[in-house]
Amino acid sequence: MSSRITEINKDTFWTLIAQAKEHTSGPSEWLMEQLVDMGPEQAKRFDDIACAYTSLAYQYGLWTAASVMERGGCTDDGFTDFRGWLIAQGREVYMAALKDPDSLADAPDYQDQRFDCLPHIGERAFEELTGRDIYEDFDPAGYDALKAELKKDVVYGDGIGYPYTWSEAVSYLPRLCAKYMTPEELQCHIRQYNDTWNITSPEIQKARATATKSKKIKKNRGDSR
Repeated sequence: MSSRITEINKDTFWTLIAQAKEHTSGPSEWLMEQLVDMGPEQAKRFDDIACAYTSLAYQYGLWTAASVMERGGCTDDGFTDFRGWLIAQGREVYMAALKDPDSLADAPDYQDQRFDCLPHIGERAFEELTGRDIYEDFDPAGYDALKAELKKDVVYGDGIGYPYTWSEAVSYLPRLCAKYMTPEELQCHIRQYNDTWNITSPEIQKARATATKSKKIKKNRGDSR
């Protein structure tokens, strides 16, 4: 029998996520109980780590994967939900996805396994314990240091910073496309509007001008540069 967790760090964070998912009838309720028992400091620590992992997953290549898994595109709010779902799948799935988003073809079906609320329970537990908004105690310097520490464990994959078109997504995420979309659906998206992004966005324009595409795209295009 494993010992009860009393302190939140990057390892116990993932352990709690895994344990919560074992309580399939009420994973959020179970996790809430654990964090309330630990007190506000640990609840806030859990929330800080969840927010940092959410931020570290803000990568356009992963957003492309979310668009495929949503079968037609993914909004800003949708991508926030997606990253919550991704964290809820556990450390192995999360880290693998940042290294290669196509690995999500091996993850549980996106529509059937939405424990996306799990990463947000720290905020709720803190507010229940203190009656205060968790952001009133936000420490920017401490958060940045935590995020930098967690980032050391992350291996970002080739081309994950680039916002792909639908036609490029077929090459970048072949297994994921095959799992979530029919060839007919993909061709329809390519013909009708071969882009899921707001191409007038300065952020998207910058990413397409500066980020490196996956070598899978260049290879398929016969580009040797």
